[in-house]
Amino acid sequence: MRAARLPGRLLHLFGLLAVFVFAVFPFYWMISSSFKNGADLLASPPRWLFAPTIEHYQAVFADQKVTSAIFDSLVVALCTTGLAIVLGTPAAYALARFEFRGKSDLWFWFISNRMISPIVLALPIYLLARNAGMLDTYLVLVLVYLTFTLPIVVWICTDQFRSIPHELEQAARLDGVNQFGIFWRIYLPLGLPGVAVSAIFSFIFSWNELLFALVLTRRAVQTAPVAATSFMSGYELPWGKIMATGTLIVLPVTIFALLVSRHMIRGLTMGASK
Repeated sequence: MRAARLPGRLLHLFGLLAVFVFAVFPFYWMISSSFKNGADLLASPPRWLFAPTIEHYQAVFADQKVTSAIFDSLVVALCTTGLAIVLGTPAAYALARFEFRGKSDLWFWFISNRMISPIVLALPIYLLARNAGMLDTYLVLVLVYLTFTLPIVVWICTDQFRSIPHELEQAARLDGVNQFGIFWRIYLPLGLPGVAVSAIFSFIFSWNELLFALVLTRRAVQTAPVAATSFMSGYELPWGKIMATGTLIVLPVTIFALLVSRHMIRGLTMGASK
């Protein structure tokens, strides 16, 4: 019996290994390229063994524009994630536990926000921001990013809150706990895995967003992805600086995900079975 299952297990293992390599190899290539000198970067065939150098990181950190852009990205991503959680979790609780007129339409509206192509909204949002005098500010980026991070928080947390036994809420009501207390003391702690996952996605999407940051900012505010594209010109492509900047952009997201990773698996699977 075990011998009959061996080919299937090997095929499954090979498939997992192929997916792992496919997912990890771009990161390996970016990080390794950031430590190569100019000759090794442009070598053909590629050089897998090379003497590492930190000259590209020295050039990036010496460029005040890059360090300022990383700070701007951090401010925008943290503010967006925090507001999305503060506004999205109560909305998710209401959608999960209350019945009211237009609930299905509101739920569909939250989900359908991800169906709209950002390029369609770029020009109207730019005109609105210009007329409101909000171009090149943190506020305009946070407000725009909320339009696609808030639905993610509502979508994930609603499913999490639905999986929490309704009997806990009834018991809390018998003890005299008010509506906000039920949300704060029961649903939020038990739904913490879903909140953590939605926070990760919100932070990643806010940190990596390029189109709106490119359209709505100039010099006062410039996010890290925009700063990375500014290295490209018609005369040269400094791949070393681009790869080093890309590595620095990925690093905060990786650290943030590791800090809340213990909630991620539970958050992605909780509520999958009713």
